[in-house]
Amino acid sequence: MEADKYAGRRFDIHTEEVIDTAILEAIPFDYPGSATEVVYETREFTSVCPWTGLPDFARLVIRYVPGQSLVELKSLKYYLTSFRYVGILQEHAVNRLLNDLVKLLEPTSMTVEAEYQERGGITTRATATYPRK
Repeated sequence: MEADKYAGRRFDIHTEEVIDTAILEAIPFDYPGSATEVVYETREFTSVCPWTGLPDFARLVIRYVPGQSLVELKSLKYYLTSFRYVGILQEHAVNRLLNDLVKLLEPTSMTVEAEYQERGGITTRATATYPRK
């Protein structure tokens, strides 16, 4: 089945190339090596199912132990918003988020978890972790 089979029926679905990683900014973390854990949470993460063209809404939690850097929150907000019209599988979205943030921040550890709203009687929770176990 082609990923864009249903794409034109509901939304103007974009490919992952429009995800704006250039907007992400790192800021210095003054306590590297500490046991600090940083947690960001939003209930407004949205992407689009590439098979149906329907929106996917998720509660997103990003949890990490910083190395030398933190992500600047305004840049994170705009980065997450860039997924809004992107056709991406739920399980791929968490891995894309993890890869982009690990590349930017080089954290000690990071977990990205998305709990998607129920659709068709199924709730999805996808988790990606660095370092990989």
